Amino acid sequence: MDDLHGDDSLVPGGSQTESPKPASTLPATAAETSPDNPWPLHVLSGKLKQHIDRTPAVWVEGQVIELSRRGGNAFLTLRDVDREASLPASVWSTVLNRKRIHLERGSRVVALLKAEFWIKTGRLNMSVKDIRPVGLGDLLARIEKLRQALGAEGLFAESRKRRLPLLPHRIGLITGRDSDAKKDVLRNAALRWPAVDFDVREVAVQGNTAVGQIIRALKSLDEDPHIDVIVIARGGGALEDLLPFNSEDLIRAVAAATTPVVSAIGHEADHPILDDVADLRASTPTDAAKRVVPDVAEELARVRQARAQLRRAVERLVDREADRLHALRSRPVLASPETALVLRSDEVERLRRHAHTAVSSAVVRALDQVHHLRAQVRALSPQKTLDRGYAVVQLSNGAPHDVVRSPEQAPEGTALAVRVAEGRFAAVSAGHGEINED
Repeated sequence: MDDLHGDDSLVPGGSQTESPKPASTLPATAAETSPDNPWPLHVLSGKLKQHIDRTPAVWVEGQVIELSRRGGNAFLTLRDVDREASLPASVWSTVLNRKRIHLERGSRVVALLKAEFWIKTGRLNMSVKDIRPVGLGDLLARIEKLRQALGAEGLFAESRKRRLPLLPHRIGLITGRDSDAKKDVLRNAALRWPAVDFDVREVAVQGNTAVGQIIRALKSLDEDPHIDVIVIARGGGALEDLLPFNSEDLIRAVAAATTPVVSAIGHEADHPILDDVADLRASTPTDAAKRVVPDVAEELARVRQARAQLRRAVERLVDREADRLHALRSRPVLASPETALVLRSDEVERLRRHAHTAVSSAVVRALDQVHHLRAQVRALSPQKTLDRGYAVVQLSNGAPHDVVRSPEQAPEGTALAVRVAEGRFAAVSAGHGEINED
């Protein structure tokens, strides 16, 4: 607005004669005003009107909390459906007659609002240019559209859901103040597990403050390290009453929580978006109590059953092992342990005799073979040949092994050495094969 120039001709209802100063002497912008050179009030009002008139009309959704009629016109107050914010507005008869809608307190509507500024009174008015009731069909369509959008982000994926602890030490409960849902959860949980411990946070569960209070309670419980699971519970109600549990802000807060969250909203037929994002959906608050804590009677029965099964298993094992021991003790080798030693001793003795016989036989055969070979060697030895009357003639002056094999080797007069069976003697060759003895 500071960039607007002070032109009195732009001010509705204004005139230069009404200004105490000529227009040319007025500050051009708000930043140039001072105690010595201020703007006339109507100039500021005119510039405000110019700025507000340029603001476009906007569609808003809210709930009618106040309504008064004056003639054909109506003055109402709209309140945000999720937050503490309200705005007065006026509906002219032309709009009401054109739409033919019946407005009453509590009605949920969407309205086309246009801001208007009245210079004479300095009052800002929100004028309703169009208004439409939000029916159940519209609400359901919006909820389903939001459900699909959040599902496409993966907020409802099973992989994101956490398992509840078998026996939570401390349970956070978010519910209405002194509500039946609170009583159902506490009573049924105590009946199932008397030692159960709750941290109860009572909040508004419907109306425009419900979402904020539930989110704050959820974050507070989620930050408490002693809380193992959080239950959000509320009894049944109309679709409008359950709208806080379809809030995108609440859904994202539950998705961001690190503690498992149980949704227990309404009855079996109710299905707010909170059911989809929660780690576990309970059909009713009573069902939530049954799903969160185990039944002590059932657990004791299971313990007794497990103990009986374990006892039977141990008894079967002991009986089976006793039978095996009896079977082992009844075997001959254990009944008469020396029998095995006697059998082995006899077998060793038999093998020893067999080995001795085999070795003796091998020695005898080898000895016979040695005698046979020795006889062969002796029969073929030069001595045996000499014993049969043969002699070996050698040259006396030759090498010991120079044996005379032909007469040419011993001409007449050659000194010879003759070896016979009983010894040797010298001889002289007589030539032509005759030998003269010395």
